[in-house]
Amino acid sequence: MLDDASHNQDTDKPVARTEPGHETSGAEPGRRGFLKGASLATMGALLGTTIPFARNMPPGFVPVALAQDVGMGLMDAKDGLVVLGDRPVNAETPAHLLDDDVTPYERLFVRNNGLVPQHAMDMNAEGWTLTIDGEVDEPLTLTLADLQNDFETVTAPLWLECGGNGRAFFQPGASGNQWTTGAVGCPEWTGVRLKDVLERAGVKPTAVYTGHYGNDVHLSGDPDKVVISRGVPIEKALGPENLIAWAMNGEPIPAIHGFPLRLVVPGYPGSASQKYLTRIWVRDQEHDGEKMTGYSYRLPAYPVAPGTEVPESDMVVMLEMPVKSLVTFPATGAEVPAGRPAEVRGHAWSGKGDVAAMHVSLDFGQTWQEAELMAPPNPFAWQRWRAEVTPPEAGYYEVWARATDKDGTMQPPVVPGWNPRGYGNNMMHRIALFAV
Repeated sequence: MLDDASHNQDTDKPVARTEPGHETSGAEPGRRGFLKGASLATMGALLGTTIPFARNMPPGFVPVALAQDVGMGLMDAKDGLVVLGDRPVNAETPAHLLDDDVTPYERLFVRNNGLVPQHAMDMNAEGWTLTIDGEVDEPLTLTLADLQNDFETVTAPLWLECGGNGRAFFQPGASGNQWTTGAVGCPEWTGVRLKDVLERAGVKPTAVYTGHYGNDVHLSGDPDKVVISRGVPIEKALGPENLIAWAMNGEPIPAIHGFPLRLVVPGYPGSASQKYLTRIWVRDQEHDGEKMTGYSYRLPAYPVAPGTEVPESDMVVMLEMPVKSLVTFPATGAEVPAGRPAEVRGHAWSGKGDVAAMHVSLDFGQTWQEAELMAPPNPFAWQRWRAEVTPPEAGYYEVWARATDKDGTMQPPVVPGWNPRGYGNNMMHRIALFAV
């Protein structure tokens, strides 16, 4: 399903929700506690089959297929997202549902690489610590309380975007989740500056890169396998915009988005914003953790023709995300009056920082009109834009949206720079309008 399949604009505000794990009671909270007390019939129903050797199961035993929940139950509170996969859970948001200036929980895309850990399912942060080590003068082990009490707290809307957003439009196709335009959002995050924590540890002159680690569960269930461990150049890590966050939109970070602690590294692919954060390893070389090498989140070092087999040695790490924009109102296929102005609006963002200009076209790119572009409330929040377009007569029209970054680089009308894994597609977003 494409992100623009729905024709109904929905501008409802976020609704109250119950955090996963808060609805249970007993000595062991959450889903695992429920399962330990469940009957064989209940567990069989949850598995969708019988358990032939159930008589051999120890008391209180939880079948691995249930203990390693893929996390789909956590999607119940999501509103209108299109699920691309359930192992791991990945889902994108239709463009017209991203009209809020601050993206609510219900509308934020989901990008997981492994299974949601049980502690997050239970919203249980007891005993949680974060280690900062490697090329630092004083390695640190910090609790949530240490972070909240010993450093300045910062709250800011910051956008996150999957590096593969737009992959579905590459030709020939690229493997991976077939994101269209909805793997992006701009929630409000609360935490401490990554910079402040690194400086407290004392970054050595030998520091080159960070390596990030979380404790999400590998799809195999093997506790010794790392799901994903990416990092960023130390210059980026020491930027003031990056957060070690414990809250999203004023509440503890939801289970599916990284409870109890995650990085938020705006401007870079969302994979750099490690969920379930337990360790930041400061390194004296480019990080080579899981999904940092080979073709993962990497681009050819030079332009290649579509379908080219690029040697791994010629791939480089994807850093700043390209300039991009989205039309969030109206939904594609909307009817508007012929001969009268119609409002269109959306958001724009860039990995380089503030967007410089925004334009729209109603005649397939032959002419362009400048849209009103708002300043962001803080660096790396996406920027609201608005324009009025007037269809001259009844008929079919398309609104094309084009953002320009501070260096003068504009979004292209077609898919740019083919690469083997379909990263970095920033082609113009367009919607259909019917003038009547």
